[in-house]
Amino acid sequence: MLYVVIFLAILLIILLTSIFKIVAEYERLVIFRLGRCIGQRGPGLVPIIPVIDRPIRVDLREQFLEIPRQTTITQDNASISIDFLIYWKVTDAIKTVVEVGNFAGASQGIATTTLRAVVGDIPLDDVLAKREQINKILRTKMDEVTERWGVKVTSVEIREIQPPREIQEAMTRQMSAERTRRAMVTEAEGTRQARITVAEGEKQAAILQAEGSRQAQLLQAEGYALALEKIFNQARQVEEKTMAIQYLEALKRIGDSPSTKFIFPMELINLVKPFVNFTDRANEVKAR
Repeated sequence: MLYVVIFLAILLIILLTSIFKIVAEYERLVIFRLGRCIGQRGPGLVPIIPVIDRPIRVDLREQFLEIPRQTTITQDNASISIDFLIYWKVTDAIKTVVEVGNFAGASQGIATTTLRAVVGDIPLDDVLAKREQINKILRTKMDEVTERWGVKVTSVEIREIQPPREIQEAMTRQMSAERTRRAMVTEAEGTRQARITVAEGEKQAAILQAEGSRQAQLLQAEGYALALEKIFNQARQVEEKTMAIQYLEALKRIGDSPSTKFIFPMELINLVKPFVNFTDRANEVKAR
């Protein structure tokens, strides 16, 4: 009796698992009933009819497909090897099951033919320098084909581009020559800037030296002018006093002469006038 109960329990579990399917959030069940697609189910607990219904699980998460290295010819007849990745996700589970039998194989075939078509229209230099543009073109062209399969190509990423050995050697020589040229340009620019800085410093020093010399000459000239002015004033005073003494000597000699008429120049009057004023002031003081 115990064996019968265990057998019935196992049979019940098998029957329940065949009747009910647990579908995850990122999955869908495409149900075929007697060969006809009746739609998709899920997520959650999905009942099916055993033997009559055939469920197919479809993963809705984003996945990637690795395309092996492909040899292609560029527009300028250079042979290069490229490998890349395709990121895709299912947008319509029914189309993914009904419209295509082997999505991975079909995608790989489309990817290789599309790659050759795209790279064949681009020169080698652009292939090496414009990866992002090639990725975008590949994604757009592949998405146009895979859309009818219910699949969205979200991204195409080129991993490595390997040109032939002789082209790699030529590129290495070109890069070395470019680095040497840049180094020479940088060195020449540094030398030029240094010379400009030195010349600018010498110019500023010469300007400051000339300005200092000019200021010194101005100060020296002003000193000479002040000295000459003082000398001139002192000389004029000495000259006036000397002339006054000479005029007094002349008056003395005139007074000793027997003549009765005398002619005096105006300068003599102006020179004698201070002595006359001094004599008048002395007499006034004496009268007091």
